[in-house]
Amino acid sequence: MTEPKTEQRTAAKTGWTRNPGANGAAVRTDELTRHYHLGSSLIRAVDGITLEVQAGEFVALLGASGSGKSSLLNLLAGLDRPTSGAIFVLGRELGCMTSLELSRHRNQTIGIVFQSFNLLPRMTVTENVELPLRLAEVPRVSRPSRAKEALERVGLGERVAHRPGELSGGEQQRVAIARAMVNRPRILLADEPTGNLDSNTGEEILRLISGINRPSNGEEPATVLMVTHERALAERYAGRIVTLADGRIERIEQR
Repeated sequence: MTEPKTEQRTAAKTGWTRNPGANGAAVRTDELTRHYHLGSSLIRAVDGITLEVQAGEFVALLGASGSGKSSLLNLLAGLDRPTSGAIFVLGRELGCMTSLELSRHRNQTIGIVFQSFNLLPRMTVTENVELPLRLAEVPRVSRPSRAKEALERVGLGERVAHRPGELSGGEQQRVAIARAMVNRPRILLADEPTGNLDSNTGEEILRLISGINRPSNGEEPATVLMVTHERALAERYAGRIVTLADGRIERIEQR
């Protein structure tokens, strides 16, 4: 493996045009900020980030707690709105979307995987995976087969009738990934997907996400942005590592 190349990325060095979606970018941000007040203090959670992620890339976001990793991911997901700057996802500016359009964006364009799985304990595995299909108004008759297909893709085709409490942590995260991918999104956002798992299970989850990013079955690759604190896993699986500090990009390493 070649040594990683570190580059300082600024708006002046990106060479972007103002045309959203130019150069095959799946995601790009332009001087993006998210500031908020905590008492008398101004918190600069995201503080002028300019970044471009090409379609099909696997990008890892690293940084200490409070560096802005999860705040940036929430902005890209449309779960939060920026204080200033712009976010383009597949050529559409999120800041120009209504709340309804943002909801559709989350359900149809992107899949989100969280550290804490966020599965509903009283529902079966299949019912949890079907939830995005319900929100997308996929016909009821089509949902079970779509959910089973997604679960088989993550190796849980035999666990469709189980409930989350009957699964291991790694299996629950696999269900969460199946739920994120059941609507076949083009972008997967993963926020510390291995944070609650042991090292061996975490490695399995990263291999699964890598397979979604680079499928061997002829499916379209998904763009992956992953927040993690585990540099070793990021170096093994990501094509680029973006390190954040104090809400800004500190460096970018090309693998």
